[in-house]
Amino acid sequence: MTGNAAHRPDRAGHTARTLRLHTLAARALPGWGSIRGRVAVVLAVPTCLLLALTGLGVADRAEDWSAAREAGDQVAVLLRAQDLVRELQRERGLTNGLLGGAGQYRDDVAAQRERTDDARSELGAILSDESADDAKSTAAAVQDALLPLATLTTTRSDVDDGTASRSRTLAFYTEAVTALLDVPSAPARTTAATDRRVTDGTGALQSLSRATEAVALERGSLNGVFAAGRFRTGEYLDFTELRATRLAALHQYAELAAPEQKSALDRVFRTDAARRVSAYEKRAEGGADRSALDVDPARWWTAMTTLVDDLHDVQRQVGDDVRAHAADSGTEATRQLAGFLALGGLILVVATALALFSARSITRPLGALADEADAVAGSRLPDAVRRIQEAEADDEITHKAADGPQHPGSAREITRLAAALANVERTATDLAGEQVVLRRNSTESLASLGRRNQALLGRQLGLITTLESQELDPDALAELFELDHLATRMRRNAESLLVLAGEESPPRAWPGTVPVSEVVQSAVAEVEQYQRVRTVEVEGARIRGHAVAEVSHLLAELIENALVFSPPLHPVEIYGWRDGTEYCLAVVDRGIGMTEENLTRSNARLSGREPFLIAPTRFLGHYVVGTLAARLRAHVELRPTEGSGITAYVALPAALLQEPQQQPAAAHVPG
Repeated sequence: MTGNAAHRPDRAGHTARTLRLHTLAARALPGWGSIRGRVAVVLAVPTCLLLALTGLGVADRAEDWSAAREAGDQVAVLLRAQDLVRELQRERGLTNGLLGGAGQYRDDVAAQRERTDDARSELGAILSDESADDAKSTAAAVQDALLPLATLTTTRSDVDDGTASRSRTLAFYTEAVTALLDVPSAPARTTAATDRRVTDGTGALQSLSRATEAVALERGSLNGVFAAGRFRTGEYLDFTELRATRLAALHQYAELAAPEQKSALDRVFRTDAARRVSAYEKRAEGGADRSALDVDPARWWTAMTTLVDDLHDVQRQVGDDVRAHAADSGTEATRQLAGFLALGGLILVVATALALFSARSITRPLGALADEADAVAGSRLPDAVRRIQEAEADDEITHKAADGPQHPGSAREITRLAAALANVERTATDLAGEQVVLRRNSTESLASLGRRNQALLGRQLGLITTLESQELDPDALAELFELDHLATRMRRNAESLLVLAGEESPPRAWPGTVPVSEVVQSAVAEVEQYQRVRTVEVEGARIRGHAVAEVSHLLAELIENALVFSPPLHPVEIYGWRDGTEYCLAVVDRGIGMTEENLTRSNARLSGREPFLIAPTRFLGHYVVGTLAARLRAHVELRPTEGSGITAYVALPAALLQEPQQQPAAAHVPG
């Protein structure tokens, strides 16, 4: 903190000079001493003139132009939604016929699903396109209307599996279609541009859409009825309600549509397909008593599909008319808007000249400050932190931050910002130095303790080995063996401490290679309840000597973890096998297992993706395993054991292995 005290006189002198310059500038022009005052002076006169002469006219014409554009884009979105409605209606009808028993529809259903998916993708594209921003409310409503289709795949699977109900499936498709049809079609804003032709046109379009849906729903409903050969309970009532809905929608369309649009609809209902549909409907009326109906579903479907397609063509014609009317209104609004903007442009010339004069006095110091901030963040501060981190333990950690750029005559806010930037750099550097010292001291302390414990444990193990060789009493020898086992575990803990501290433990390398079975036995010997460990099957392979100690340490941590979280009477099993160029080991326990969230967090720790500093100490073993795995370039992962428990998989890379023996033998630890 000595460095901060050394800078205080310089900061005080700099602040005093800045205030004197600021006072002189403030006397020259009222309000010129702050950014807010300068912006007010620059914009006051031209803004008042612009608002007085052109504001009302521009706002009015801009509103008309925007409303006309929104109306056109809204209709475009609705027409694309109607394309999806059309395909859903076809899929609904074919699916209903298939569920009614008409197996010949299966190929048609598959082909229709592809067309439905294509229409859905095209609608999604137009909703995500930037051009749909002018119809945000409609686009959002269509997005909400697509929510019922979230389970479309599941419904199709139920149909294919034969588990779907005809009534529920029909209701699902109808709900999805109805949601799209219920999207508001009236213009969000009504202005002179959106005249009665546009308003009535959108209303007629929605009425015709509802009429078309009633026809399409009747097509799908009767397709299932004709396929089944008769009406079921409630289906005839649905049939009559659909016809009433269609008549009501057509009546509303007739009130709103233009004469040429009415004529187009009349021509649709005078076609041969419409007459055939009418004849089929009369035959359906004769089945009100649930008597048998002898109607070919394919002919009914063909006639109704032609009628529905013709109705969709009329819908598109009405939509094109609405878009054309909206475009004409928008063109007129554009011409008027251009005149108002030309007048406003003259005023903006004056405002621009004044703005350029003051902008240079603002942008130059701000640009210098931005460059200064980039220099601090991009080079000076990282370099200072790196120098602090690389400093030797006895070096004094100091850093002198720059005072920042000088801006005579600048606004108060800019001078304060420059001073604040310098203060931020100083504070950040001081904090970084403190954190580095604290982290370095903690790490060195842990490493020193680990090395001391390791040295003492090495001497202890040597002494125990000597005592074991001299002891003849079996009971005393057993106690020495137990003491040897405890010391071995303590040595592993000391090595774990060095691993967490980022230190390399003293090498315990073996010449040549060591069989995997012996490495496993070494790992088992370093855990407390080694009697519960079973080496079930370990395929022969040899590990290079330089990696034996770390592989054994890694396995010991995993085995001990498995022993802690498994029942006392259940063994922990170890398997090993070669998988291509790698060698895999599995530590299997039958314990309580882990939740999906805990399993994900544990695997993150084992892979090194979760920072060590924020984790609870009960997961230290995971970090030890993760660090060792990174050194060995091995992969460690926890997965649920079939039934209960957790299995730890370890994949050793080919660089640690040698070709296996001709007849490998699995090593078994005594139980």
